[in-house]
Amino acid sequence: MRLYWQSVLLSKALALLVTLSFGSAAIAHEMTPTYPVFKGSYMAGVSVTTLSLFNKRKDVAYYKIGVFTSDWEPVRFVSKYNVIPMDYLDTVDFDVYVNNSTLHTVEYICSVSKLRVGTTVSSKICSRIK
Repeated sequence: MRLYWQSVLLSKALALLVTLSFGSAAIAHEMTPTYPVFKGSYMAGVSVTTLSLFNKRKDVAYYKIGVFTSDWEPVRFVSKYNVIPMDYLDTVDFDVYVNNSTLHTVEYICSVSKLRVGTTVSSKICSRIK
């Protein structure tokens, strides 16, 4: 009976350790809106959407932006930032411009944390186009 309770206690301790280990990934960063919509821009033949990025990580100061198809192939885009510099708890709004001829292929806009030396967990968040 004692062995049973020791195994129960060990499994609960292990579950707590796993939860605490991966808890930092749950507070990575945020990008909104979740489902952005492109609209016409001031330039002919180009559409734009605006997103907002919030940095919840003390160990990350840069986020790289990417636009992808449903097969995760990169799509050419233009933005003020390709890599966004951010302070801890900072919010940055940015526009993503895509040529109308390739707009139908766009499925995701993603942000990926650019790690400093010694940081082990990278975070990637994607918004899906409506």
